[in-house]
Amino acid sequence: MIKGLLFDYGGTIDTNGRHWANVIWGAYQAAGVETSFEQFMEAYTFGEKSLAIHPIIKPHHIFSEVLHLKTQQQFSYLKLAEGEYSKIEKIVSHCMKLVLTTVTEAKRTLDLLAETYPMVLVSNFYGNIQSVLADFGLADYFSDIVESAIVGVRKPNPAIYQLGVDRIGLNSAECVVIGDSFKKDIIPAKEVGCKTIWLNVDGIQEDLSVVGNEFADVQITDFAQLPEALQNINTQFVI
Repeated sequence: MIKGLLFDYGGTIDTNGRHWANVIWGAYQAAGVETSFEQFMEAYTFGEKSLAIHPIIKPHHIFSEVLHLKTQQQFSYLKLAEGEYSKIEKIVSHCMKLVLTTVTEAKRTLDLLAETYPMVLVSNFYGNIQSVLADFGLADYFSDIVESAIVGVRKPNPAIYQLGVDRIGLNSAECVVIGDSFKKDIIPAKEVGCKTIWLNVDGIQEDLSVVGNEFADVQITDFAQLPEALQNINTQFVI
């Protein structure tokens, strides 16, 4: 039976399966930023690479500060007029409203799961995930954290999920990985022998050549469906 849970963070716990590119694009539209979706996606990709390569985000930064820095990188790439920069605060506020609501709802599910399972977080993040979790009141749910910027391994490398298995102290077949990305969470988790639950909300936007049911043990469309999904896995698989 399942004895431990490994969670992705961004796009899973904080947005309930919505890809962050889609969330921020929605905020751009709400703020009235004048750019196309194609240009935005180029800027989004540029920003993510910049934040991964350069030490722009510091360990003390909370998530609202991360959003400011992300958006500043994107605006720099887009070469927007100086007057547009006043819209950054609107973008951050729009995103934070979603995150605060979503995290509050996620805590109800995490409270239920914490009664039964040890939980470890496995995240591609910038070295400040501890500050983000503490700010949102999420830190106490996880017995350990595997953060890419700290351990030097990034998803989709399966090694990062093997580290999660090692940290939780169980056999991989006794662990379930919960994540929103098929390529970055589900496939590498299966490669190390874990069961998987795919929070498939924006999954259709991934490379269709690799997206399918053959690796995901269970698919859900809402984080709140996790307890029932885990019951289903325990019924299907005898370890």
